[in-house]
Amino acid sequence: MPTEVILPKVDMDMATGQISRWFAEEGAHVKKGDVLFEIETDKAAMEIDAPASGTLRNVTGKERVDIPVGEPVAWIYADDEVYESGMTPQNRAPISPLIGEMSAKPAEGGAVPPTSRSFAPPSALPGISPTRGEIGQSQGERATPLARRLAREAGLKIAEIQGSGPRGRVMRADVEAAVAAKGAATLGQPAAEIPVEIPSAPAATKPMSDDQVLKLFAEGSYELVPHDNMRKTIARRLVEAKSTIPHFYLTLDCELDALLALRTQLNAAAPMRKTDKGEAPAYKLSVNDMVIKAMAMALMAVPDANASWTENAMVKHKHADVGVAVSIPGGLITPIIRHADEKTLSVISNEMKDLASRARSRKLKPEEYQGGTTAVSNLGMFGVKDFAAVINPPHATILAVGAGEERAVVKNGEIKIATVMSVTLSTDHRAVDGALGAELLGAFKRLIENPMGMLV
Repeated sequence: MPTEVILPKVDMDMATGQISRWFAEEGAHVKKGDVLFEIETDKAAMEIDAPASGTLRNVTGKERVDIPVGEPVAWIYADDEVYESGMTPQNRAPISPLIGEMSAKPAEGGAVPPTSRSFAPPSALPGISPTRGEIGQSQGERATPLARRLAREAGLKIAEIQGSGPRGRVMRADVEAAVAAKGAATLGQPAAEIPVEIPSAPAATKPMSDDQVLKLFAEGSYELVPHDNMRKTIARRLVEAKSTIPHFYLTLDCELDALLALRTQLNAAAPMRKTDKGEAPAYKLSVNDMVIKAMAMALMAVPDANASWTENAMVKHKHADVGVAVSIPGGLITPIIRHADEKTLSVISNEMKDLASRARSRKLKPEEYQGGTTAVSNLGMFGVKDFAAVINPPHATILAVGAGEERAVVKNGEIKIATVMSVTLSTDHRAVDGALGAELLGAFKRLIENPMGMLV
């Protein structure tokens, strides 16, 4: 039986993905482990390997089109298997509903169902498999992740919804139709039987529709650029963060003169090493590298602030994993410096340069940008004096860093000139109260103004 190639789930909240390009075309002979195609998710581009050797047929996955996770995009026929033009394996025999489970009944026409369903993990993440709720379930309960979430929110059972997708898969449209049918049935009940629901909170204001927005502008005065997956995900997560996390903000100023002097001294002392472009310093520290280190050490000094909120418990982290906002074409991403509290400034600097470079080319692995215990967003290089950043769940804090600039300060009753940087800490009030946030920000300020503490 031909081996099925599906669109794998390569990101935690991925429901659909796009094939950015195929590396093999219809009829090409491929070997197991060869790169078949590249997936573009909201945060990265990942190469998907061939799960078997043979001839690539029935390539149904189109480039630059949203495809549900788990959807077949092609089939690989072994050298001894017969390929009938225009026929897909789905048309010839049903797929066994469970991985590794033999069908109890022979398929019509004498075809033997396959013993397993192949899965093509990305080469960067060997061994990743779809979640149990997507593939390892009965035929009558096949559904896309989005359809499952919508059904759960509407109080419907997936097993009771008729699917219109491949092999009966329940799609978003099927759930929406079931919700509409349920509403119509409720309206048809006698008045005494209609359940009365008392809303627990006022309904959220409904945003303007696309048509309402476009009517405000003269036709021909604009062009429409469709959202890509990254922009959709950023929009969804920002709305979720601002809607569900009670933000509050703390701002203070840090003097940078001692830090800048130490940075200059450390960079001047960097050993030289040979590279393809000649000799270069082993490291070149930036102010942001030292901000990352100071934030990590501040969290370890105030461990109660190094936490994440869950409904059942407070998650207290044992290390400081600092996410750093990196601007990339079409959006941003936060690669994470793991155990930043334990790493030297030179290691943080070189690791950050590597992560930022691969982030801009969308070559990060999911474990390099998922998770973390806090984040840093720096707009100082654009001359921004101060701003407030939006918390990125599951973090409870994020530090917004402004530009360092010369300002007049009062010292011992005299006006002096100092290089000052304004920082704003956004906190999740459920996990970090005002006094605790102030303690964290005070610890950060002490490290920035006395940077030798980051070297010991």
